[in-house]
Amino acid sequence: MNKRFLFGAIFLSVVFFSFPSLAATNPFMDVPNGHWAYDSIAQLAAKGFLSGYPDGTYKGAQPMTRYEAASATARVLAAMDAEKADRQDVEMLKRLVVEFKDELDALGVKVNKVDGRLAVLEEKLGGWSISGSFRMDWKWADLEGGSYTEEGKQDLSMRFDDNWIQLVRRIDEKVTYSALLARRNSSGLYWKENFITVNFPWEITAKFGRTDGIVWEEGLYNDAYGDDAWFLNDNIEGMVFDKQFGMGAFALLWGHYDDPSEEGEQDIYGARMRLDFNEELSMSVNGLVKEFKLGSNAELEKVQSYWIDFGVNFTPDIALRGMYAANKYDWAAANNGLDDSPKAYKAILDIGRDTLKYSSLWIEYAKLDPTFMTHINGLAYAEQIAEDSAASPAFGIDDPTRNNGMNYLLIAAEQEWSERWVTFFRYLDVKYDVSADGMADHTNWMLGVRYLYSPSLQFELLYDKIEFDNAALWTQKDDHMIRLRTSISF
Repeated sequence: MNKRFLFGAIFLSVVFFSFPSLAATNPFMDVPNGHWAYDSIAQLAAKGFLSGYPDGTYKGAQPMTRYEAASATARVLAAMDAEKADRQDVEMLKRLVVEFKDELDALGVKVNKVDGRLAVLEEKLGGWSISGSFRMDWKWADLEGGSYTEEGKQDLSMRFDDNWIQLVRRIDEKVTYSALLARRNSSGLYWKENFITVNFPWEITAKFGRTDGIVWEEGLYNDAYGDDAWFLNDNIEGMVFDKQFGMGAFALLWGHYDDPSEEGEQDIYGARMRLDFNEELSMSVNGLVKEFKLGSNAELEKVQSYWIDFGVNFTPDIALRGMYAANKYDWAAANNGLDDSPKAYKAILDIGRDTLKYSSLWIEYAKLDPTFMTHINGLAYAEQIAEDSAASPAFGIDDPTRNNGMNYLLIAAEQEWSERWVTFFRYLDVKYDVSADGMADHTNWMLGVRYLYSPSLQFELLYDKIEFDNAALWTQKDDHMIRLRTSISF
């Protein structure tokens, strides 16, 4: 068996699973149809990995030079798809790189860069990747144990979900394992994420375990300034399936929680259909159900939430988005006349810096019926030090027994003065139909500056103030705070 034909067969074995296969016609007149290497040579030539001689022949009867082999090695390495390669492919390429080191160097292919490319391929195929986040806040407030501090007027805190370390390992071309260890005030160290991702045929992706944050409200909240999703931006303990198709995506989820420190035992399941009509217009239809078990929720046995949202991109930098939502409650006991089918809506105007030249602008308005509840915070302030803190989610936005309607206006802007300096501003105005039941109209101001010391390390100085229109209706008083934050990601 001659070396040129053998080398072609070896290369085909490397790229067979790494590149989409295709039917090809052999361009070389001296490799006849029916030859044992015909298909191999045809596919490699079609992909540009093998080239013949000017006279249109392959000359398989003569030995392949080392320079020809090195050139083919370099072309295969440059085009190899890390998402479809397996460990045997990478090991074979490593051996070829070692064998043809001098020839690759003569061709101008730097072996250290080749080694780096192989390292990336190898890392994705079985090596552990480690990333993490560190955050430390030092706060000075006006009140002792008020809206911003646990006790006293100063507080140094590191017990946030933003302090975490993540481990990811790609087990093979179909399965990836991910885990994230974080710390929370109420529960200390815990696995915020611990799941596997499986790629199935027909572009179906599934996650099993405690997943990463599943988001079904893209573009409908500004989490950089305390604005959160209403229903789903959360870790799910269970299964999540996503199916991509031409115009959008379809998703299913089922999960279960058993956490006495939060909402007790509950099941959660839902479905979503997202449609992208074009680059300017998109919409989605969503349904999410929570069933509370063993009396873990004193008011409700089941919450059904349905919402439809849309997005219109007038330009790449200007967008209008909105959503309309409805809840349906099964009360655990007599509801005392509370509405069991409340509605809510929100509208958002999002303008980027390219349009305004000096600043981005986010304007969000929302209105919620009495008893309408969000599944998660929905709206938060600069700090949330405890569940009963005045800096918790906007008083009653997640409370199904709130017997008064509410609305809020959120305005946020960010100015990027250079690659290192950023300033930002937020204004929040929350109003109720009736100021009662411990719920008073209030405003919240946030003003800050952020300095990027390095690509991963940043410092942030922030001033935050909360004011009540009728402080007598709330146990907390007007308060304000200065916060110095140090954070790093790696």
